[in-house]
Amino acid sequence: MTTPHPMPYPEPFLAADPQAAAASRIADFARWAARHRGAHGVQDPADYPALHRWSVTDLEGFWAAVWDYFDIDATTPYERVLAEETMPGARWFPGATLNYAHHALRYLHPDAPAITALDERGAGYEISGRQLRAQVASVAATLRDLGVGIGDRVVGYLPNTPHAVIAFLAAASLGAVWSVCGQDYAPKAAADRFAQLEPTVLITADGYLFNGTTHDRRAASLELADALPSLKATVLVDHLGLGRPETRHTGLTVSWEDAATRTEYLTVAPVPFDHPLWIVFSSGTTGLPKGIVHGHGGVLLEHLKTLGLHSDLKVGDRLLWYTTTHWMMWNLVVSTLLTGATTCTYDGSPVPSGRPDILWELAARHQVTVFGTSPQYLLAMAKLGVEPTVHDLSAIRVIGSTGSTLPASAYPWVRDHVGPGVQLASTSGGTDIVSGFAGGAPTMPVWAGELSAPNLGVALAAYDGAGRPVVDQVGELVVTRPMPSMPLYFWKDPDGSRYRDAYFAAYPGVWRHGDWITLTSHGSVVVHGRSDATLNRNGVRLGSADIHDIVERLPEITEALVIGAEEPDGGYWMPLFVVLADGVGLDDALRDKIRAAIRSGASPRHVPDEILAVPAIPHTRTGKKLEIPVKRLLQGAPADQVLNPAAVDAPELVAYFARLGADRRKRAAQEPHRPRTEAREKP
Repeated sequence: MTTPHPMPYPEPFLAADPQAAAASRIADFARWAARHRGAHGVQDPADYPALHRWSVTDLEGFWAAVWDYFDIDATTPYERVLAEETMPGARWFPGATLNYAHHALRYLHPDAPAITALDERGAGYEISGRQLRAQVASVAATLRDLGVGIGDRVVGYLPNTPHAVIAFLAAASLGAVWSVCGQDYAPKAAADRFAQLEPTVLITADGYLFNGTTHDRRAASLELADALPSLKATVLVDHLGLGRPETRHTGLTVSWEDAATRTEYLTVAPVPFDHPLWIVFSSGTTGLPKGIVHGHGGVLLEHLKTLGLHSDLKVGDRLLWYTTTHWMMWNLVVSTLLTGATTCTYDGSPVPSGRPDILWELAARHQVTVFGTSPQYLLAMAKLGVEPTVHDLSAIRVIGSTGSTLPASAYPWVRDHVGPGVQLASTSGGTDIVSGFAGGAPTMPVWAGELSAPNLGVALAAYDGAGRPVVDQVGELVVTRPMPSMPLYFWKDPDGSRYRDAYFAAYPGVWRHGDWITLTSHGSVVVHGRSDATLNRNGVRLGSADIHDIVERLPEITEALVIGAEEPDGGYWMPLFVVLADGVGLDDALRDKIRAAIRSGASPRHVPDEILAVPAIPHTRTGKKLEIPVKRLLQGAPADQVLNPAAVDAPELVAYFARLGADRRKRAAQEPHRPRTEAREKP
């Protein structure tokens, strides 16, 4: 059973600006496609729904148009756009050879900044287009000398600094395959990922910054190198000036200074469209992380579409999006270079002690035009009372938000504290496609609490329990036609069974992503949370994100997590865990306030059975709430069978929630005739 999605915002929060829409790249693309590609039904360049319909009904025409509009420079031409339309197994642009790195460097002005390196101390420096090309050429030559060739793996244990971007582009230019994770990962957690790949070279830094602390990772780097027996060499980056480690790895070591300062000519290896570009990893909460492989061509086209059309990036723009190197947003941030715009790297906490507005300060100083963040960051800014407009943010035209559902309450805050004409583009996608399924566009209005539209080229649908598409009802997020950036395969999955089981087991030939969404009759998308974390009260499915949205608006609450746990006696326990703001206690008055907010903002069915204060909510290292693992811990599953502590941002919380569940079961055993907690509120 699905529940209708309430429509509390029938009118757009922000209409598309007609002048900005007409001048946008997506409007220019629509005009170009209508003129040169006969885009069916696309008569008004501001008519996004018509453009989207064409993009998903004529896949070959649309993606050929993206190829030509962005002038893809292929060494050999493609024979056909889509040779096989199957999922999995779609064959895109067979015959074409190209290289992502070539396209990342070709539009950069030699004397303009390509990368602006920033950190939480407010420091920064710039790397011009000419300098970037020279350093990529030098590192590529070093990697080649170290034995790296086409198909070999190069891995990075690096913070979000230009070194990671340069190393990636150097590896890609050779046809090698890149993978990276941040240095907040313990060496074992990093090795759980990298050892699967049998890398040839490791590139690692001496440490990183976070919240006023310099984290020395030299010993961790050596430990990681020792855990990768396939290595031929390790390249050491002296990022923080800590110097070389006291003890050295037994293999060959090269300093970054030596690797990146050679005078070399960049030679780029043409590779097939579906040649592996990088390997990104799943969170690894329940076992070894899965290596998800994406190709040069698919990433190139998808990111040009997403950044060039949806984000309207072009030469002269600057993008600052807070991310870590192990989150897929890092991959997208690097692809800013494809558009000729400047990308910003940032090392540090997004809200460092004493300077909670540092990202706004840096955005103003460097005239950032697209500012990207998470819902948690925007909510934190409001609760901390940060006033971004003490800085000159007039250059910002778009604020992007992803990682979880952006609550409706964040929209007025951005309008009032950043700028009334700033487009707030909430997006939803995944590591799996290293891009988005739905988000914003300059030609679409913005509805508070909703994503403006499905992205171009994404045949998005919401399926009910019978596998039928529904509108204005909650359903499973599915994609019914292939996308070029869908995974080529999973690493070490020779028969493709793990890949098929991950996305195509529920609906053969249709991608099931694992989210609950509503496609609204006015064209927007509402994301309700993970479908595998569905709350199911008496057969009624409830989205956890709907409850989180409401509760996290309250000033007394920093973060919330609701789960639904089936109990051995047939009952259903739906507790709400809350992290309280400083100085706040959880008393009956606050509990009543939370219940009233949920009852009025969602429905009586959404009101939890209990409200419990906890010290923190556990997340994956990319910021996703661990709803299912917490549920299983509370139900009594052994912690070592539920999740890998190395994949959790605060591993101590695993034991905390396990104890909480054990204590509740003990009380239940002592009170066998206690009233069942499902009495609850009636709708």
